[in-house]
Amino acid sequence: MITHLVAACLAVMIDRVIGDPRAIPHPVVGFGKLISFLDKHLNKGSERKWRGIMMLLIVCFFAFSVPFLIIFLAYQFHLYVGIIIEAWLISTTIAAKGLKKAAIEVSTPLKSGNIEEARLKLSYIVGRDTETLKEEEIARATIETVAENTSDGVTAPLFFAIIGGAPLAMLYRAVNTCDSMVGYKNERFKEFGFSSAKFDDILNWIPSRVTAFIMVFFGQPKGKKSQLECWKIVLRDARKHPSPNSGWGEAAVAALLGIQLGGLNTYNGVVSNRALMGDPLLKITNDLIEETVEIMLKTVNRFTLVFVVVGGVYYVVT
Repeated sequence: MITHLVAACLAVMIDRVIGDPRAIPHPVVGFGKLISFLDKHLNKGSERKWRGIMMLLIVCFFAFSVPFLIIFLAYQFHLYVGIIIEAWLISTTIAAKGLKKAAIEVSTPLKSGNIEEARLKLSYIVGRDTETLKEEEIARATIETVAENTSDGVTAPLFFAIIGGAPLAMLYRAVNTCDSMVGYKNERFKEFGFSSAKFDDILNWIPSRVTAFIMVFFGQPKGKKSQLECWKIVLRDARKHPSPNSGWGEAAVAALLGIQLGGLNTYNGVVSNRALMGDPLLKITNDLIEETVEIMLKTVNRFTLVFVVVGGVYYVVT
């Protein structure tokens, strides 16, 4: 387990400095191609729930077994080689730098008054319609995306990396990719993607709540609120989200910033009224995008530190 801790810490540094270089093949791209292939050949006919389970098992098998074999051989060759390769594999499952970059690419044109460019950049990272969004709505959408993906895209894979190293982190990322590609409730995917969506919910249950707790516990609340008041808001509002896990990060960020997230969104022309999270003590502005990014980065650092300390104590005691 101690090697997983070292590799996970190194992975956070790799992601923070390098991110995901486009010149290097990304495992998630491979997951996507495999999922697309299986979707094309299995998502038809009857018994689509069972076919969806079959797809999920195949993807999980390759996502876990291939990294396991690579890491096993690397550690057999040399301890340091194993740690470095494992750290690189884990770094491909986390996206703190990518999330920061995506948010800043929305914030920068918004700051200079180029709202059309901000809408375009926002459309790359959200599923809602962005063509008519005003400045406050663009800022809200960006804040919600960063808040939700702090767990989904960073701390959750780190959680599984610390527990089971790169193979478990890669398995988590594969399940998450399955959910993002087939976990919809439309006619095509409601049965085939059912198992992927449910398994993703199960895997994210603990990380999302731990992430929200760490956000609040180490956070600096605005709007004259204390950490305890913020946590009460999280407990009050997190469960209002249609996802069992996404609301925890959003509610925590809303409480810390003293703002209210949620409200009316439009998806392919269909209006969706999302539950409100947080209290509207302050107005949502572009500056809060960068503050949300800082909350995300600090949360990742403290999440890693907490689990390194817990893991180190467990290693010493046992």
